[in-house]
Amino acid sequence: MAFRYWCGECGFRTPWLGRSEGERQQIDHYTKWHPGTPPGGDVEVGRSRDAGLGCGCLPLAVIALLLLVVAVAFHR
Repeated sequence: MAFRYWCGECGFRTPWLGRSEGERQQIDHYTKWHPGTPPGGDVEVGRSRDAGLGCGCLPLAVIALLLLVVAVAFHR
């Protein structure tokens, strides 16, 4: 899983990171930019690129289209 932390005080957000690294960056941000304010805001949860194939359907669709074109060409 990947997490992105949003600041509750300004527009800052971390990149997609692991949970502990995202929390650390959020705490560092609050320490530097909002001293005395406890960290808050929102957390987005998403799949990491390493989970699953992560390449989408486009490469499979292109391969299928090419196979169709080759099949039609050799059928004639």
